[in-house]
Amino acid sequence: MKISNRIVAFAKLGQQIEQLNNGTAESLLQNDFNDLLIKVEQFNPWFTQRYLHLAFENIIKMLDNSALESWVNNYSEYKFEDSNIRVGVIMAGNIPLVGFHDFLSVLISGKSFLGKLSSNDQFLLPYISKMLINIENKFDSKIKFAEHLMKDFDAVIATGSNNSSRYFDYYFGKYPHIIRSNRNAVAILTGKETDEQLEALGKDIFYYFGLGCRSVSKLMLPKDYSIPHLLDNLEKYNYVREHTKYLNNYEYNKSLLLINKEHHFDNGFLILRENGALASPISIINYEYYSDLDAEIRRFSMKNDDIQCVLSEVKEINNVVSLGESQSPTLMEYADNVDVISFINGLCE
Repeated sequence: MKISNRIVAFAKLGQQIEQLNNGTAESLLQNDFNDLLIKVEQFNPWFTQRYLHLAFENIIKMLDNSALESWVNNYSEYKFEDSNIRVGVIMAGNIPLVGFHDFLSVLISGKSFLGKLSSNDQFLLPYISKMLINIENKFDSKIKFAEHLMKDFDAVIATGSNNSSRYFDYYFGKYPHIIRSNRNAVAILTGKETDEQLEALGKDIFYYFGLGCRSVSKLMLPKDYSIPHLLDNLEKYNYVREHTKYLNNYEYNKSLLLINKEHHFDNGFLILRENGALASPISIINYEYYSDLDAEIRRFSMKNDDIQCVLSEVKEINNVVSLGESQSPTLMEYADNVDVISFINGLCE
């Protein structure tokens, strides 16, 4: 299968997903899709209808024909030829379809995909795979899912927690590999942001309930920053209170802070506390004050293995992401800044 045929197939997949996500597909297909989303949310309540549709919206953007062609054209040194190389992909399950970019990268490169699904996200990618095979049946021999990924692969891409990454490194270290562990996102505010930009920051905080590796868990704020003003601009996201699991986390964390008499800000569904840690529990955002913006620009322009991305309207920061854009990565925005296409196409038969 030529690279041009793969691009056409994935672009058609994007078009079909868009119809399903918009509710405009043929009735039988639409009913099947709607039933899938209901089943997924029943199985994993963190995967709400709202965020399932959001995940599909992001995939639709990735599968735009022009976006796919532009992505592939960045790699003129590679031929993207069909290959017998099998890439094992162990996927996380923190947000819906978090492993789709790896799935796409393996298949667009002409390699075979051997996937190990997370127990938290078992249904979505197999469903999409069947759609892709119906569009182009040559993918049938290129896609397999396995309960255990212990053999029959030539390289590994594994995503998990800090603990599981050590396990991955032990078992898969002898193979060509990409191993990813926990990361978070940081937002650097200057106090000059507009209300619209602060509202957009809410997407980076609340989308997927803050469970994504690109979710903001830490704020860097100038001294004398008005935190109540920030919280006022996040009010539109109060729908998270309607989610039982999120609300339970919020009330539990609030109780601990009150018992410990720890100073914090609280708007009824989000807690901000001054804390130096990067990671934070669900419903809590840590913040830290800074006095020298230039020093923060230098600090966060350096590579940091614990940070997935930095969000800010300060454009001098290397690889900065605009507020509100963390959950909509482009095809060229690779997890952990490790270029998966270069990794896959650098593998030898």
